[in-house]
Amino acid sequence: MIEETRNKVADEQEYGADQIQILEGLEAVRKRPGMYIGSTSSRGLHHLVYEIVDNSVDEALAGFCDTIDVTIHEDNSVTVVDNGRGIPVGINHKAGIPAVEVVFTILHAGGKFGGGGYKVSGGLHGVGASVVNALSAWLEVVICQEGKVYKQRYERGQVCYPLKEIGTCPMEKTGSTITFLPDDTIFTETTVFEFDVLKRRLREMAFLTKGLRIILRDDRQDEVAEIVTDNENSQIQELLQRAETDRQEEKKEESQKRAGEDKKGGLQEYPVSGAEEKGEGEDPLERDENRISRTGGKIGKMHSVTLENGKKQKVIEFYYEGGIKEFVEYLNKSKTPLYDNIIYFEGEKNHVYVEVSFQHNDSYNESVFSFVNNINTPEGGTHLQGFRNAITKTFNDYARNTKLLKDSEPNLSGEDIREGLTAIISVKIEDPQFEGQTKQKLGNSEARGAVDNIVSEQLTYFLELNPTVAKAICEKSILAQRAREAARKARDLTRRKTALEGMSLPGKLADCSDKDPANCEIYIVEGDSAGGSAKTARSRATQAILPLRGKILNVEKARLDKVYANAEIKAMITAFGTGIHEDFDITKLRYNKIILMTDADVDGAHISTLLLTFIYRFMPELIKEGHVYLAKPPLYKLEKNKKVWYAYSDEELESILQEVGRDQNNKIQRYKGLGEMDAEQLWETTMDPARRILLKVNYDEEMESEIDLTFTTLMGDKVEPRRDYIEENAKFVKNLDI
Repeated sequence: MIEETRNKVADEQEYGADQIQILEGLEAVRKRPGMYIGSTSSRGLHHLVYEIVDNSVDEALAGFCDTIDVTIHEDNSVTVVDNGRGIPVGINHKAGIPAVEVVFTILHAGGKFGGGGYKVSGGLHGVGASVVNALSAWLEVVICQEGKVYKQRYERGQVCYPLKEIGTCPMEKTGSTITFLPDDTIFTETTVFEFDVLKRRLREMAFLTKGLRIILRDDRQDEVAEIVTDNENSQIQELLQRAETDRQEEKKEESQKRAGEDKKGGLQEYPVSGAEEKGEGEDPLERDENRISRTGGKIGKMHSVTLENGKKQKVIEFYYEGGIKEFVEYLNKSKTPLYDNIIYFEGEKNHVYVEVSFQHNDSYNESVFSFVNNINTPEGGTHLQGFRNAITKTFNDYARNTKLLKDSEPNLSGEDIREGLTAIISVKIEDPQFEGQTKQKLGNSEARGAVDNIVSEQLTYFLELNPTVAKAICEKSILAQRAREAARKARDLTRRKTALEGMSLPGKLADCSDKDPANCEIYIVEGDSAGGSAKTARSRATQAILPLRGKILNVEKARLDKVYANAEIKAMITAFGTGIHEDFDITKLRYNKIILMTDADVDGAHISTLLLTFIYRFMPELIKEGHVYLAKPPLYKLEKNKKVWYAYSDEELESILQEVGRDQNNKIQRYKGLGEMDAEQLWETTMDPARRILLKVNYDEEMESEIDLTFTTLMGDKVEPRRDYIEENAKFVKNLDI
C-alpha cells in the first residue's frame, strides 16, 4: 500500500525536461522578491528607496551629482530626483532599445560591470533599478539631457509606451527623476513608508559622501500636522526657548573652560594631513545646528515648509562637508571626548581609496563601523582587520618608545586601545568581493594592506605631533588593560561549566525540567514578589524563572570588571550559558526564548532598557538570532457580572467597554505592576503560550550606528542629548505614566 502511494505521487510529480521553467524578463523578481531585496516586509519596502538612491549616490561618487531629493507623496509613492548626468537615452545596440529601458527592464544591466560607467559603485550592481520596477505597481522615469526632457512609464515591470520626448530644458540641466508606487500585491504587510527609517539611512549616506546634499520630504498631511501643531504651541515653544537658553549658557561655560585649559597647555596640538576642516574653533556640537539648509531649516533638523498650494511639507536636509569626520562627531555627541581633535586620515594604495576617522571618549564601549562603496559591512572584513592591526601596532610602538609601557609589561591588546573608541572606516574599491550574498563582510585582501599602510603611516606622524593626545589615549588603554585583567578573574566565575567541573546554576533560578534548548524559555522577572508568582504560574517543563532584585547595573557607564562583578548580571550570564564578550558561544544557549517580563510602568520600562542595553553591548547575537522578547502584561482588568476581560491598551479597553456597555457593574483595575496579579492571572495573561503577547526584539544591522547612538543617548552620562531626544520624541507619546 505504501509503495503504491509512493508511485502515484511520483507520477503526479514527474520531474522531466518540461518541468524546467524559464521565467521571462522581470517575472523572476516578482516570483521570488525575497531573493533580491531580502523580504517583502517593511524592511524590503524601504529597500526599494535605497536602491534608487544608491544609483544617484554612484553619480555623486563619480563626481557628477551633488544633490539628491527624495519625496514621499500622500499615496505613499516616492520620487527620487538627482542632478547627475541622467540615465542614457540613446539606443543600446545590443538590446536594440533605449538604454534607460534596458536599465529598468533587464536584470544585470547597468554601468557597473567594468564598462567605464562607474569606477566604484554600491547597490545591487545592475539589478537595483529593474528590481524596483518589477516590484512597483507603476514607475515613471523622467530624464533631462542635452536640452531635452524624456519620459517613460512602466506598470509591474512592463513598458507602457516607448521612451518619448516631452519637452525642453536648459542645456546645462541634467539628471533623472524616478517616481514609483510599491505593488501592494507584493508588499502585503505594509506599503507605508516610515519617515524616520528613511531619515536614518539617508543621513548615513550623506555622511559617507562628502559634500553630497540629500533632502527628504514628506507630503503626507497627518505626518506634517504633528510638527506644525507642536511648532505653533506657545507652551512648547516656551519650554524649547528655555532649554535653548540653558544650552547656550552651558556651551558658553564650556568654551570658557576650554580657553582656560588651552592657556594652561591643554590639548591644543593638531593637525595631520587632510584633517583641517571649515569651522575649526567652533563648538563641534553647534556646527551642525548653525548651518542653514536650502529649504530654510537647519542642517539635520526636521522642519516644515509651506508649498505653493498652501499645504505643509515635512522636510529634513543633510549636507556634511566634513564627511566621516562629522559622522564621528555625530556619533560622539552623547559622549564626552577624551580629546578635542577628531582624527582623520585619507589616502590611496593599490587602487583602494581609504578614509578613516576616529575619536576616543570616556565610555567603555567600542563603536567601530565599516563601509565599502558606502555599503555597510556589519561583519567587518579585510578593511576592518587592516584598521585594527594598524592602531594596535602603532599605539604599542609609541607606548614603548615613550616609556609609557615598561619593558616588563605586556603589550596593550587591541581591545584595550579600542575602549571608548568611535571610528568610521570607509573604503572605495573598484571590484569589491563580499563573503556571501548579503554583503556583510569584505573579502578583498588588498583592502587590508591599504588600510593598514595608510593608517599606520599617518597615525605615527599624528602621535609625534600631538603627544598630549597620544598620552591620553595610551593612559586610558593602560587602565583598560588593568581592568580587563581584573575582569578576566571575575569572568572565570561566570562561565557555564559542566557538572563535572562542579559549577551550579544561580540559586534563585527556577530551572525547567526539559533539557532541549529548543523547547525551553527563561523569564527574567523584576523583583522577588513577581518572581514568586511567576514560579507558581509557570509550566515547569519548559519555563524557567530568574528573578532579579532591583535595577541591574547600567553597563553603558561601567567598565568590564564592574560588569562581571555585578551579582544580577552574573546570574543572567550563568543561566544563559553562552558566556559574554569574547567568550560568547551561542551554541551553548540553554533557552530558545529569553523573555524580559517587567512592570507596565516607567520603572518597568527602565529596567527593560537596562537589560536590553546589557544584552546589546555584550550578547548582541542573541538579538540578531531572534532569541530576545519582551512580555506584554495587560494594563487593565475589567470585571462585570463575574466575567473578566483583560485589555493591553487604552484602545482595547475602550473597545471592550463599547461591547459590554458602561454601567455601575463595571469594575476596572489598572495594573501598575506584575505583583498585583496572582499566579493564575499572570499565567492567563502573560505566560500562557496560547494567549500571551510577546514583542520580538529585532536588530537592523543596516541601522547599527543609529542603534548605538540611541543607546548612548538614553543610557549615557550626558544630559543635553537626552533632553534633546525627549523634546524631539515627546509628541509621539501615547500612554504617559505620571
